[in-house]
Amino acid sequence: GQVLELLRGVQRGSEDRKRSLGCLRWALQNEETQQKFVRLDGSIRTLTGLFTSSLADLQLEAARCLHELSHSSVPAVAEACLPVTSYLLTYLSGHSLEFTELCLYTLGNLVVESEAVRKQLLRQGIIPVLASCIQSPHEAVLEGVGYVLSQLLQAKEAPPEIIPLVLDSVLPQHMLRLVCSGLKAGMGAAVEFAWCLHYIICRHEDNVVLLALGAMPALTSLLLDLASEIPQEAPEGLELLVCPVLRCLSNLLAQTDCQGQGQDGRLLIALFLILQCFLQQHPFLIQECLWLLNNLTADDPFFCSALLSLELLPALLQLLTCSQMATVLVLTVLCNIAEKGPFQCQGLLCQPLLPWLLPLLTLPDPEAVGQCLELLHLLFLHCPEAAADFTRLSGHQALEQHQSTPELQERAQALLDMVRQPPGA
Repeated sequence: GQVLELLRGVQRGSEDRKRSLGCLRWALQNEETQQKFVRLDGSIRTLTGLFTSSLADLQLEAARCLHELSHSSVPAVAEACLPVTSYLLTYLSGHSLEFTELCLYTLGNLVVESEAVRKQLLRQGIIPVLASCIQSPHEAVLEGVGYVLSQLLQAKEAPPEIIPLVLDSVLPQHMLRLVCSGLKAGMGAAVEFAWCLHYIICRHEDNVVLLALGAMPALTSLLLDLASEIPQEAPEGLELLVCPVLRCLSNLLAQTDCQGQGQDGRLLIALFLILQCFLQQHPFLIQECLWLLNNLTADDPFFCSALLSLELLPALLQLLTCSQMATVLVLTVLCNIAEKGPFQCQGLLCQPLLPWLLPLLTLPDPEAVGQCLELLHLLFLHCPEAAADFTRLSGHQALEQHQSTPELQERAQALLDMVRQPPGA
């Protein structure tokens, strides 16, 4: 009854129509009311009429009602709003900032819940409209565009249907520009677009467009800038930008043959500065940094040697006990270095590495122990004297424990055989 009353008040066209709309907006914050409202005959038609009216204050109030409706997590409510989507798009080139922003966030919310809405918006040309909005000088509008795009790019049908359209537009170059100017321009928009780039890179096999736009050097130099900001006064929410930028670089490195792209030792220093800064407050960034470090060192002798020559190994070893995930990733990076041969293994052994590794052999995590065994194997292979040092530290006893662990016994046995070999055999 109450919902119907509100709708009638809005339909009557009396002078307190704006007040009725205000009451309706307030009522539409409730999930149940939202569903009742869209089931009423003529409800959306009435709202659409007011939303497209020539009276700016009614139009804004109707836009606020639609925005409340768009928050619903019920697809049927989003789909009831289908008749409004073309107007929402048209009004993005609108008169007031607040109005444009409301339209953007309403679109972003509708996109989340319904594939039917997404399909209709693609037909209605949402990608070209966003490509024009992304050139707005207003931070609030840019942040809204980033929100709509990030919702679209996370949709299940994004890889075949949405990402190709985005890559064919001017959006990627502007996204990259806005991400890289995040420290100077607006952090909010930069964070949204950094996640957008991440969704494209990790869901799209072939990132030729982004690489051709210089994504690797641009994001690398952004990371250097971010790291240089840190010791002074890191802006609020900096970690929210650092996280997707690290992921973009990691995934681009994993997908492409980027050897020689951005071989800059300063990148390693930047990573360790970021690690030190966020270690305490935002430990989730440790594994993001280590993923990138793993992808940098995986096939690239340059970064393996740089990590040793820049004396970053002690800082890396400090991370061995941060978390289960960190243990495995640090060991993986150490394996990447040790794989490169005797010279790199000697560089690793210049630090008291073996005493760090021994306690790891007693961990309950077979993945960490397995990675530790792999590292020991590479060290003994390239530097037989390491095997003797290991025996002096009673390392063979730690290995003997694993002779009965099914997934580790073969590797443990192989190492025991290496340790027991007489030198020079």
